[in-house]
Amino acid sequence: MPPKPSVSKLVPKVPGVPGVSGASRRQQYSASTKRALVDVAEELFTDLGYAAASLDTIVAGARVTKGALYHHFSGKQALFEAVFERVESDASRAIQKALRGKKDPWEKALAGLQAFLAVVQEPRYRRIVIQEGPSVLGYERFREQEERSTFANVLDIVRAVLNAGTWELEEDMLQTFARIFFGAMSSAGESVSSSEDPIAAAERVETAIAFILQGFQALADADVPLPGGTAVGAGGDAAETS
Repeated sequence: MPPKPSVSKLVPKVPGVPGVSGASRRQQYSASTKRALVDVAEELFTDLGYAAASLDTIVAGARVTKGALYHHFSGKQALFEAVFERVESDASRAIQKALRGKKDPWEKALAGLQAFLAVVQEPRYRRIVIQEGPSVLGYERFREQEERSTFANVLDIVRAVLNAGTWELEEDMLQTFARIFFGAMSSAGESVSSSEDPIAAAERVETAIAFILQGFQALADADVPLPGGTAVGAGGDAAETS
């Protein structure tokens, strides 16, 4: 019996296009399998919730075997974490896109807030990140993942707002402001997500935070020093608070 031809010989070569090695084909197949699992898991976790979405249903939807699933993920929780990371990364990119090109710090802050409130109303974000994330990942792991993807956006906004004034703040103080605002935004996002009327809840949050931002803007415009901090006067001289 003549030897079987290799896979590369079975695939016709296209003039001008380099051939794809067997290793590259395996890598492409592996990547597409993993992507299919995450795609299907995201849909089922959103529609059914983590507990009700079985691995059997996920592999059937992805048209792969359980062995293929366990090749990429240690189990259902690891698959959920991959879905969580993708949803958070997509949310972070949406917020970054809203911030891009905004020079005015107050306009930038409001744009970031509006983008965030739009994200938390998305069904997949509401279910996977806000509702399921803390219980499936555990609170510490949940916070770690959340900060890794969205905290940088909050820090960017807070830095722009505080730099609009004449305050001279050390990096540790900027980080403190950012963490306070990050906690407030996380809580606001949860309240919007769990509301019976998310649109109305988002409007209330936007009004409340816009009011706070107006307060910061008034302080910056009036050169009011922060309590216990240092403000630089209009003439460039530092003025210590009492």
